[in-house]
Amino acid sequence: MAREPGPNASLDCLRHIPLSYNNADSQASALRLVLTLFPDWEHTEGKVEFIRFKDGITNTLLKAVKRRPGYSEEQIDNEAILLRAYGKGTEILIDRERETTSHSLLSSHNLAPSLLARFQNGLMYRFIRGRVCQPQDLREEPVWRGVARRMGQWHAVLPVVTEDVTAFMTEGGEEDHFSRTASKPMPPLTEINAITPNKPTPNIWTVMHKWVHALPTRTEQEKKRQAVLHQELIRTVAELGDRPGLGKDGLVFSHCDLLSGNVIILPPTSSSTATTKPDVHSVSFIDYEYATPSPAAFDLANHFAEWGGFDCDFSVLPTRSVRRAFLREYLSSYLSHLSQPQSTSATSTLETPLSSTSPDQVEPDITTEVETLFAEVDRFRGIPGLYWGIWALIQATISQIDFDYASYAEVRLGEFWAWRAASEGREVTGVGTDVLSVAGTDGKVREGRWAEE
Repeated sequence: MAREPGPNASLDCLRHIPLSYNNADSQASALRLVLTLFPDWEHTEGKVEFIRFKDGITNTLLKAVKRRPGYSEEQIDNEAILLRAYGKGTEILIDRERETTSHSLLSSHNLAPSLLARFQNGLMYRFIRGRVCQPQDLREEPVWRGVARRMGQWHAVLPVVTEDVTAFMTEGGEEDHFSRTASKPMPPLTEINAITPNKPTPNIWTVMHKWVHALPTRTEQEKKRQAVLHQELIRTVAELGDRPGLGKDGLVFSHCDLLSGNVIILPPTSSSTATTKPDVHSVSFIDYEYATPSPAAFDLANHFAEWGGFDCDFSVLPTRSVRRAFLREYLSSYLSHLSQPQSTSATSTLETPLSSTSPDQVEPDITTEVETLFAEVDRFRGIPGLYWGIWALIQATISQIDFDYASYAEVRLGEFWAWRAASEGREVTGVGTDVLSVAGTDGKVREGRWAEE
């Protein structure tokens, strides 16, 4: 299968700093990294300060600023940088080379801040001015319309990069994890990718396949759970893996982690005021570590699930009418960006729309397109629960961050089991024949909210 070219040329020029960030010595190690990148910060007037943005449930994120005398906050922010240090053990979940490739690709399309350097356990890149969303912000119409437009742009203009940019196993990282948690070694990459033999790889399905094999198998209960989840993944791929959809081969370049903290509401500018409707915020997306080719319906369903935040408040998920309005905004943006002239490098990698509708016929056909996509997102609504449920079971064994991954895994997997029961026409009761496949009360609430008009 032909593969789209990746942005590796720009990565070859990206500076590598042979130093590491140490959370136990945060200030000193971060300062060494920043001063190596910008030596003049050490020798010019003004203090270097660090602001801890978040100890997210995967990484550590710091903002470094140089407080030059006489500079406004905007001027200081314009030369500020973000330092993102990877969470310990997360190599099993995240291909860091691919993350860097994705960031470079997005930056080349003006959809991500410029990469400045990478270091032993992280990246440094330019700061984006704006306000980080909270879960409740996602439910505000000006915000969700902005998110829909930006998602449409991502899915329309970004090529699906399918080259394997790293070896499958990282030396001393993943193998160490498996020796602690698994009873057998990871299968070869060809076996992992065989779950979608007719699709470019990696993709959302091969990522989940890899994660299933990374699940802990130290006890009989863990082995049984892995077997159940592996069987469910194979079944789900058979049901949804080859469905038609937006993009080449039914895949688009997807963020796959559009939670509230990864959506930035951009400040208004003189140019945006003239071109942006007052009822729509301009937004940008950050953190691209889970970005990978996936069905557009998965990326959309996953974002809808994030309206409830880490608390998984399913009572606030978008109803049918809101989802339909969101998807109309999304498709209008997608089709608009798809029809716009692109740079020479981007022109050959644009994906085709859901139908063969030409740009000047978009408006008459958009209702049909919206309804088609609406039904597709509905089919995918339970898959984010499987995705993040598997992820959280692994995190529970490797993460040092203070977060209850085990409980989170049960809630997200319950979301998947509730979808499975509903899709089979069974009542979502929260009682299953197996403790490993129980929908739970939260799953019943979620399915009920999803069905509300």
